[in-house]
Amino acid sequence: MAVAQPKIDLAESLLSRHAAPGPGARWAQEARAAAAARLRAMGAPVRRDEYWKYTDPARLTAAELAPAAPLEPEKEALYGDRAQLKLVFVDGVLDADASDALALDGLTVEPLARALATDIHWARDLYGVLEARGQDPVPRPLAALNTAVAGQGVAIRVSARVATPVTIVNRQRAADSDVVLHHLILLEDGAEMTLLEAGPAGARYNTCLEVDLGRGAQFHHVRTQGRDNERHAITHSFARLAAEASFKAFTLTVNGVLTRNESVIEFTGDDAKAHVAGAAAGDGRFHHDDTVFVTHDGVNCESRQVFKKVLRNGALGVFQGKILVRPGAQQTDGYQISQALLLDEDSQFLAKPELEIYADDVACSHGSTVGAIDEDAMFYLTSRGVSKPDAQDMLVLAFLDEAIQEIEDDALADGMRERLAGWLARRR
Repeated sequence: MAVAQPKIDLAESLLSRHAAPGPGARWAQEARAAAAARLRAMGAPVRRDEYWKYTDPARLTAAELAPAAPLEPEKEALYGDRAQLKLVFVDGVLDADASDALALDGLTVEPLARALATDIHWARDLYGVLEARGQDPVPRPLAALNTAVAGQGVAIRVSARVATPVTIVNRQRAADSDVVLHHLILLEDGAEMTLLEAGPAGARYNTCLEVDLGRGAQFHHVRTQGRDNERHAITHSFARLAAEASFKAFTLTVNGVLTRNESVIEFTGDDAKAHVAGAAAGDGRFHHDDTVFVTHDGVNCESRQVFKKVLRNGALGVFQGKILVRPGAQQTDGYQISQALLLDEDSQFLAKPELEIYADDVACSHGSTVGAIDEDAMFYLTSRGVSKPDAQDMLVLAFLDEAIQEIEDDALADGMRERLAGWLARRR
């Protein structure tokens, strides 16, 4: 099918809007050119596209950027007082002075620009590779844009089990910052790491994370999106799992005008596991979109998608999740649940759960529900002396907790609960 000319014109406009990254090695230039060609071939996203019908991409592609007031940086103990290797980005640029030394036993970290400028580098086999694989069968044009123009990010290679988390701290200084970040993570066989993310990257931002897990590797990702009420953001996470690998990701989102988090996970080996979860709470102009695509192409693999949203004062939540089981991917265990709690009659939740199965020995299920606060539970709590605001907060936190329980680290999970409780208390 021919691509409409307005989509092509918008794609060209998006490419021209971003300053050309450094020259880079030949392979990096070729990867960027290939990504630009992908974007031109599919065109920029518009509301008429199937996977954008619930979320208008115009605010993510408009030439005129809606400014967002910069915020004071959060306290340094973003995820408790544990040891962390912190990488600080200011308006999408790595701040070496504010970051920790890029050295940790079993783990190497370097700026993306340096990796892309090196003729012989492991990043050659990863940069844009998973993004390109994730374009089929659903086009992801803003991910292709990211690969084509990104000049900032980090490249992390993990060769052992690393106990110290790597924390990406995003800070915004300019009200009109339009940020593009691309991170690469390669976990060798048997390696393990935890990646934490927090802070406002910019007034508008487009981030891409490509994670390649070797045999038996384990990757944990915990991310918070909040405080920045005027945020317009799209994030992409691409993961490829070899045999016996484990990928677990959780995102907590509060506030923001428009946030779309895309996750694309591919099982290429047997006996692997992937869990992706999210808890979101917002009100007013809050528009939050989780779009997930999981492809099973290995035997005896397990995937879980657990997403919970609490919406009020006209907020809108979206979930689009798909499990694709390819021929031969027997003994697949695929689970998907998306639920929303609406605290008033003005808010809305739109869901599109999908299963596409080409194997006969599988256990796959999906469910999506939307409802209001349980009046019987509310009556039970208030009749025992709990104030109505406290009772509602308790029920909201209990509703979101299924998603938070997907975090393996109990201390991190408790931190997410505290953040949600604080957000609710401030908005009574």
